[in-house]
Amino acid sequence: MRNISLFVEDQAHQDFLTVLTQRFAGEYNVKINIKAYSVRGGHGRVIKELRQYQRNLQRNRENLPHLIIVGTDGNCKKPPEREREINLVISEDFTHLVISAIPDPHIERWLLLDSAAFRKIFGKGCPTPDQKCERDRYKRLLLNAIYEADIDPSSIGLEYIADLVSEMNLQRMAQTDSSIGRFLGALQRRFRTWQQTEN
Repeated sequence: MRNISLFVEDQAHQDFLTVLTQRFAGEYNVKINIKAYSVRGGHGRVIKELRQYQRNLQRNRENLPHLIIVGTDGNCKKPPEREREINLVISEDFTHLVISAIPDPHIERWLLLDSAAFRKIFGKGCPTPDQKCERDRYKRLLLNAIYEADIDPSSIGLEYIADLVSEMNLQRMAQTDSSIGRFLGALQRRFRTWQQTEN
């Protein structure tokens, strides 16, 4: 059993990364246990809480996870820059445990990347999102796409996210968007390693 800690800035990151990681576990036949730490307050709060989380791990080393996924929006900073900010606060003891999920610029854009999957789950496709850095732009686009499908956005929960992620063509998404491509590549390498050591 591989223990995975998700360290994310909000519920949308937690839901998406949880079901995506579960999908990889199923595809690679690796048993996992996910413990999520959802931090409200954006990137700055994630960094602050990540420092505290590491101090707790230092004191309780027998319970180290096999993987820590840090999920935070790029917010107009490119993923390599955000990743450097995260790596600056990661202790040398834990660098091998951490991979970053940094949507460029926001997590809602990742949910809109596969129009065919969106159509299959919501009954109507969504326009391919552009790449602009504007606060709440992709939240509005996501809500509008859900409204266009005649679904009440307040009813959208984890089950819709899980269904959407299960239908997503991850390979095409990785080719379309480099920010998700970076994350999917890192996650895939980790699961391949685990699969080889478990078989």
